[in-house]
Amino acid sequence: MGTNTTENHQTEPAAGKLEGPVAARWDDLLLHLQQIADTHPDALLASSMGVEDTLLIHGLMQLPHRLGVFMLDTGKLHAETLAMVDTLQARYGLQVQVMHPQPAAVQTYVDQHGEYAFYESAALRKECCAIRKVEPLRRAIAGHSAWITGQRREQSITRVDLPESQWDEANGLQKFNPLASWTTEEVWAVVRALGVPYNPLHDRGYPSIGCECCTRAVRPGEDPRAGRWWWEQRQSRECGLHVAPEGADHTPTVVPRFSTHLSE
Repeated sequence: MGTNTTENHQTEPAAGKLEGPVAARWDDLLLHLQQIADTHPDALLASSMGVEDTLLIHGLMQLPHRLGVFMLDTGKLHAETLAMVDTLQARYGLQVQVMHPQPAAVQTYVDQHGEYAFYESAALRKECCAIRKVEPLRRAIAGHSAWITGQRREQSITRVDLPESQWDEANGLQKFNPLASWTTEEVWAVVRALGVPYNPLHDRGYPSIGCECCTRAVRPGEDPRAGRWWWEQRQSRECGLHVAPEGADHTPTVVPRFSTHLSE
């Protein structure tokens, strides 16, 4: 994917509503994104069309040099998630590269195991994720020096030690997680104040959004990724895009978006 170098003329709406620590957080994020763009002008943002990713897209659109954005269309996403591509392209004038799995690999999996074999075991589910997500991701970032994610430490027990910058050994490039230390409240405070578009599934109890068949709404008090692959043990709930750090064996403190929020 080529880097879009079109000058950014997007105007940030209602920036004056950000005050205090949240405003400082936003300023720090913009500085961090600028540093990434300066050192890795070919960096790509991987977007699942969740709120963290749309917040990062909004931030990237404030920079003078636009970085590329891609999403992985697994073939099993919610209609609301797919619709976010058009929403963001219309809002910001950017082009989102949509990556698809290899049709032959998908068909082979279905022929050998069945359409819904991922419910049968963690191994079969991870094989499905490898075909529909991991392989397309590797094609998307091939030849680039860095990629950016919307991961946060608060999201999962597999992410409690997530660094803001790390060497992605599996893919051979730098990986940035600029929202690693952000809280749920901080994310939503900035999104509301700046009018950032977000996936409507978040308003229906989906703090973490993936494939429709593998994601459910969560109950109040559950961690954000409780709705992902809910039939599995919590320690196995990653798709393979992100390698969990060793020793991550405690539960993070989380605040469900729909029950608690910062005052506006």
